[in-house]
Formats: sequence, structure tokens, C-alpha cells
Amino acid sequence: MQYWWMEAACKPDSWNVLFCGDDDNTEAVLVFHIQEKLGIKRVIQPTLTQYNGIWINYPKDISLDKRYDFENRVMENLINQLDAMNLDFYEQKFHYSFTNWQPFYWKQYKQTTHYTYLIENIADRDVVFAMMSHKKRQKKILSSEDNFTLDTDMPINDFYEFCKNTIEKKQHAPILYTFDTLRKIYDASVERNQGMIFTIRDKENNIHCSLFTVWDDNSAYNLIIAINPKYKSSGASSCIIWMVMDALKDKTLNYDFEGSMIQGVALKNQSYGAKQIPYSVISKSSCKYNFIKSLRNLLHIGF
Repeated sequence: MQYWWMEAACKPDSWNVLFCGDDDNTEAVLVFHIQEKLGIKRVIQPTLTQYNGIWINYPKDISLDKRYDFENRVMENLINQLDAMNLDFYEQKFHYSFTNWQPFYWKQYKQTTHYTYLIENIADRDVVFAMMSHKKRQKKILSSEDNFTLDTDMPINDFYEFCKNTIEKKQHAPILYTFDTLRKIYDASVERNQGMIFTIRDKENNIHCSLFTVWDDNSAYNLIIAINPKYKSSGASSCIIWMVMDALKDKTLNYDFEGSMIQGVALKNQSYGAKQIPYSVISKSSCKYNFIKSLRNLLHIGF
């Protein structure tokens, strides 16, 4: 939810912040990306952004009951500001540290639980390795690690083309983000030493897998991973996670896979020994939006 990330992930003038507090003390903020299209006003997740929503600045040494009172008051303030925007649709994915969505419920919002997967304390390589599935991870890493090299030399335009080609071949679908958006996120994160493209190659210099990860003080985030379909069984996708965690162990604490709710992806993330972490997707839609969405679905027209 940092300023530089929203500037990179959103189009100009398409994001904003709601504040609760005064000039001397910011008690809470709600960061959001807004889109107006075809007369529909929506707050939705920015491109390539896993978490968004509310950040609360809790008073020091606050008791549990006072904490709840504080949460309820500041969130009611932000939700009232949000409702005053007269949105047709609202949906945000909140960070897993946000656990109290009750004030949204009291204002007729809905919540769905999604899951991410987190490897904690990546600096402790022995424990991380021991937690991995022996059949799917330890065996592949031990048998293939010596066959690969990890580099950080791939230019962003080559990475985009590699992702585009692998997605089109595997899913027979277009890539969901533009090169311009990816480039802005890449440039902003690299400038702050908070992002890097890692690539796994074999001894013949063939690219097996490439990963763009970003990080902060708490976690590294598995933002985009692309696997060459020609080498999908080589073990490179296992090795790259292992090698990247080692490369980042002095820069951050944990590794966040950023989901997924897709069964195959979830099972693969679990096999790394990653902990399943719930987070909230909070939404609300107007009658106007629901009617137009139903009509467009009937006509097979998307927003």
C-alpha cells in the first residue's frame, strides 16, 4: 500500500486515500484504486497487487477491548467516507494481518476468505528444507540443483515476452497485464532495491523458469513466475523458489506465494511446507451494478 507501488501499479490519477485522524495524528487510512468505465464506478485491486485496503495506526500499549473500540471507530469513519463515494462496485483484498471485518459487515458489505501460503523465517534453511514435501521438493531439489544456475540478468522486456509466450502456450489465453504496467512496477521496485528478476538456466543456457519477486522488510512476494512448457518436469520451478529464498534471506523474513485458491496451485504451494494463511476479500455492489452485470453476462459481454 506504499505510495510508490500505487503510482507504479495504477494509471495516473486512478488511486486515492481516505484518512481518519487529524493533522497531528493519522489513525487509519484506506488506500484504493478506482476505475470509471461505461458509467460504472468501481474500486478494484490494482494490477499485480495482492493486498490493498486499510492500514491502522494503533496507539501504544492499548488493551484488547480498547483496541476493538479503536478499530470500530476508525473503520466506521473510513467506511462512511467510502459509502459517500456512491460506488457501484467495491472489492479489495486485505492483508492477512487485517482480521476484524465486522464493521464492514455492519454496513452490509460481504466477505470471502481466500488463502495465501507463507514460508516463515527463510533464513533458517535447514528448517525450511525439512518442511518441504520429500517426494515433490527435496528429491527434485537434491537431484537437479547442480544442473542449474541462477542469474539476475534478464531484461524486463525479455521477461515480459517469456511470460507472454509461456502463458499463451499453456493457457491459450492472453497475458493479463501490459508491458507498460510491468515495466513501471519493475523500475520502481529495482530503484528501491525491493525487486529482482531471477532466472534458472541449464548448462546449455536454456531458460527453464523465471521469477519476478518483490520484497519489503516482512516478506518476499512471488509476484510472477513463468515456466517454460518444454522443461516443465525438469524441477526448475522447485529449485528457483529454493534459490531465491536463499538469495533474499538477508533482505526479508518470509516468503509469500500470494495464493492461490486454484486447487493445483494450492497443493503445489503446500508441498513447499508453506503455512496456509487466510485473508479477507471484502466487497459490496449496488443494485444497478448487479443488474448491468447480469445483463452483460447474459449477452456474454464483460466489464
